[in-house]
Amino acid sequence: MPLFAFYCRDGEHGARLREMHLTAHLDHVEANIEDYAVAGPLKRGAETIGSMLVIKAEDEAEARSKFEADPYFVVGVWQSISASEFRGVAGDWVGGAAWKS
Repeated sequence: MPLFAFYCRDGEHGARLREMHLTAHLDHVEANIEDYAVAGPLKRGAETIGSMLVIKAEDEAEARSKFEADPYFVVGVWQSISASEFRGVAGDWVGGAAWKS
């Protein structure tokens, strides 16, 4: 299944909104865990500055629909969002170098 990477940078009120909606966000992720290849916060030292979510979907429209259901999206935690199809071809997560399989 195709993967879509969402790179999200927090807005001005990101820290406050994250704190207020953390439980709803985590509940959403847990309820939809099968949709995620990987997800987690972007950090600068101890500060959370955004999120990276890699979502499994048939196409970008489906991935965006899944992404936009996240409470952090709904309440505006993220100021800047970029999305692209992602193909993992090297590294631990894909078992080495895919071209050698």
